[in-house]
Amino acid sequence: MNEPTVTQIKDVSANPAPLGLLAFGMTTVLLNLHNAGFYELNSMILAMGIFYGGIAQVIAGIMEWKKGNTFATTAFISYGMFWLTLVALIVLPKMGLAIATDETAKVAFLVLWGVFTAVMFVGTLYLNRALQLVFFTLVVLFFLLAYCDYSGAGPAFRHFTGFEGLVCGFSAIYAGLAQVLNELAGKIILPLGPVKK
Repeated sequence: MNEPTVTQIKDVSANPAPLGLLAFGMTTVLLNLHNAGFYELNSMILAMGIFYGGIAQVIAGIMEWKKGNTFATTAFISYGMFWLTLVALIVLPKMGLAIATDETAKVAFLVLWGVFTAVMFVGTLYLNRALQLVFFTLVVLFFLLAYCDYSGAGPAFRHFTGFEGLVCGFSAIYAGLAQVLNELAGKIILPLGPVKK
């Protein structure tokens, strides 16, 4: 009697995390250069929010789902949809398709994303230091932005918030590029920090 053969399928697909991190990080940097007062809100930010911060992150999240990575799937698809939602909040009223969001609703929107991100930050405590920095600075960013809308803080505080957002965005860019370079080199070129066992 013949023994049944067992076929093992090895996952040889690419690591989607750098795409998701770079899509998030680069879009976050460009938006927060606006928040820091370097230029007005413009079509470049909106286009990045749709195509790179939005669609590319969702694609990365779907790829992570295929790999069985629940944390990355949740993060990339959620933040990809965040960017698409943010663009819609800006564009829909200008197109006459919805009433503009008032300050109270903006605060609720930002606080809810801040709470979600805070719980996701707890998840990064099982991952590397680079991701911990990304999520921690993102928690701070959401609550600073919520405070801006809640308090009616002036331009100086919003500019400060923008600079904090630049730290968040650049930390995500670093984490994404580090993974690309480390994989290509087969060794640590840019450290991500120890992984909790």
